This record gives sequence, C-alpha cells and structure tokens, in this order.
Amino acid sequence: MKKPDHLHGTLDALILKALSIQSRHGYAVARWLEETTGDALEIQEGSLYPALYRLEKRGWAESEWGTSDLGRRAKFYHLTPRGETELRRETSEWVRFSAAVSRVLVPAGAATS
Repeated sequence: MKKPDHLHGTLDALILKALSIQSRHGYAVARWLEETTGDALEIQEGSLYPALYRLEKRGWAESEWGTSDLGRRAKFYHLTPRGETELRRETSEWVRFSAAVSRVLVPAGAATS
C-alpha cells in the first residue's frame, strides 16, 4: 500500500530539525527521519539530496567532507545560525497550519480512531 504524500512542503523543516541535533550525511538524515517517525515517512534520494543542496544554497546548512561510520567518504551537513532561525520560523508556521487543519478535520468533541 502506498503511503500518502504529506511530506511535500515540510521536507526542508524536517531536514533542518535533523541537522539541529547533530551533523549528518544524507543517508543518516533520511534514516533518522524514518526511525523518528516510526517509518511513517520514507525519504527518497531524489527528494533528499536536492533539498540538502537547496538548504546549502540558501545558507541554512553547510557541508564538509568526512568519513561515515562505514569508513566511506561522505558529505556531512550541519545547521548554520540562519538555518536555526529558519527552523524556528518553519516550526512555528507548521504548528499554526496543523492546528488549523485539525480544527477542520477533527472538530472539537469528535472521536478519533
């Protein structure tokens, strides 16, 4: 069964959150997001790497080459101060948006299953 695509529009914020905890290479970002969401999110390389490059271009993340746990050369990304500011902004925006959608989809007093 295909999972619904609720990821569109939130991927940058999710990556910023992953990088706010520690520097990670791309695969580690994807795995952290998948594990943290109980595999509810599946991050495809075709979405992940363009997003990482976009974050770098905007000055929200920086990268440097290093060695992964498996001894392979990997590009590690970390959050910049501008990225921290953006993460706070996007988190605040997401909280407001998700609360508004919840008011429509799950009206007060409605039972959820």
